[in-house]
Amino acid sequence: MFFSKVTLNNVGPIKHFECGQVGTINLAIGPNGCGKTFLLKCLYSSIRAVEQYKRGKELRSLNELLTDKLHWTFQPWTIGNIVSKGERKLSVRIESTEHETLSYSFGPSTEKSIPNIENSFSLRSDNSIFIPAKEILSLRELILKSNAVDRDFGFDDTYVDLAKALSPTTRGRNLKTFSDARNILGKALHGKIEFDEGRQEWVFHDEQNQIHSVSVTSEGIKKLSIIDVLLGNHYLTRNSVIFIDEPESALHPALISRFMEIIYMLSELGIQFFIATHSYFVIKKLYIIAQKNHCSIPVFSFDGHEVTNGDLAKVMPKNDIIDESVKLYEEEINL
Repeated sequence: MFFSKVTLNNVGPIKHFECGQVGTINLAIGPNGCGKTFLLKCLYSSIRAVEQYKRGKELRSLNELLTDKLHWTFQPWTIGNIVSKGERKLSVRIESTEHETLSYSFGPSTEKSIPNIENSFSLRSDNSIFIPAKEILSLRELILKSNAVDRDFGFDDTYVDLAKALSPTTRGRNLKTFSDARNILGKALHGKIEFDEGRQEWVFHDEQNQIHSVSVTSEGIKKLSIIDVLLGNHYLTRNSVIFIDEPESALHPALISRFMEIIYMLSELGIQFFIATHSYFVIKKLYIIAQKNHCSIPVFSFDGHEVTNGDLAKVMPKNDIIDESVKLYEEEINL
């Protein structure tokens, strides 16, 4: 596990966020525009800059890497536009399970360089990834071309990084838990996504041994297959951090349930997850997992500018998603 403590101030719509005990699986819930995706993107940008620092032939400073990553992930006119409206300063502080820290701050007038940054993290060889609500397998080549040729705002860096990570190359044997997770995925999807060397494209190979172009494969299958590819090509490791925005998007409730079970399996191995959702099915399934396995799953409930911390191991959180589900049930029994 990587993150242990997180404090954010004045990041977009988030006035203040603090969690002193981050879990292996972490859940952010709340209405549209409340800051859930801002939280995930801020943490992703921060860890990804740390991971890139002094890796391979990378010569840029951490300041340059972090500034660049925030710029291309949030895509504001200047990074100062990420600061909450009317506030003088944005600040972020992250602590790892090894008590390493990364902290930085900047104001609304900041354009190209973060003036205040402190880092005690050692060099990191593991990879983190952000999985957006929309699948990208069918858009991979377009995203890579757009990034390499145009380098203009459009697909933000969460999409670009994921497109780069989806390499069809498979190297060596995989961890047993990764293989088990991939087998569960294959059974749930009744097949698997593979890279066809002859066609030079991704295809879906179903249980009847039929091959289908990825362009005519359902979005839900393609979305879940992203996890399969990242496990298969060894991009993900035991110490990876995975950020998932709206995992329920394009998925049948049964697949949502299997997806959450796979996430729990991988979290037991050490992978850390941050999930933003609008789905009652996601919340309820993770609540059942927490209760059944007596494990902590921190939940961050966004309500306006306020964020309330809870734990699914203790109680289902009070929030609009669950309230609306109860309201629909009450409407039904009153028919």
